[in-house]
Amino acid sequence: MWCPAIAAFITLKIKGRKISSLNWNWGNWKYIRLSYFIPALYSVITYVLIWIFGFGNLANGDAITDWGKELGLFGIGTLNPMEITIIAIILLGTVEILRASATTLGEEIGWRGFFIYELRKVLSYTSTSIFSGFIWASWHWPLLVYYSNNVLLEFTTFFIVIISMSFIITYYTFKSKSIWPAVVFHAVSNVYIQKILPPLTMKTEGTEYWLGENGIMFAIVTCFFGIYFWRKAIKEKL
Repeated sequence: MWCPAIAAFITLKIKGRKISSLNWNWGNWKYIRLSYFIPALYSVITYVLIWIFGFGNLANGDAITDWGKELGLFGIGTLNPMEITIIAIILLGTVEILRASATTLGEEIGWRGFFIYELRKVLSYTSTSIFSGFIWASWHWPLLVYYSNNVLLEFTTFFIVIISMSFIITYYTFKSKSIWPAVVFHAVSNVYIQKILPPLTMKTEGTEYWLGENGIMFAIVTCFFGIYFWRKAIKEKL
């Protein structure tokens, strides 16, 4: 995940620009908070819809207990499934996001720290979001080929998700003039959609393609969010 950052650093060196020329400033806390809230919100909406429509069920007590064992939550007293769930969400939603930020930083230095600013010199916000999102999604293709059960479907849903996210992250990056909202956004999205909500969901037969970060439901929800931020950016003449 640090390859985009290394590529950006090499390009800056070739062009005679300093690494310090990237937007390392923290920026307005408003955008940091929103960059936590928005991906958490669309992830929760995704799984609430999955539960409502029966594409997955809320995990039972045994599944929660197994989750607690994986997270090492036993040995600190007798915890019931609800307590395990609360503690796990708090730890994953804070400590794990800090850990995840160390890896998403590598991607975001390349994509939002460097790449979109270069694209914006010659492209509109819309074109920048689409083109950078397409490149960002394409960069993941080895993982998709290796792990996918239905390559065509998961390629389609993944590209929709990533390009939709690109509209949102590009918006917050340009508004904040800082790399850090993108780092936080990326980390929160990964943690919620990969590590918090899947363990709370039990698969039902024949609905596996609706679940997860490559699932149909996540693609639908993020697409709506992407359209909202696209229209918001156009209205604000970003």
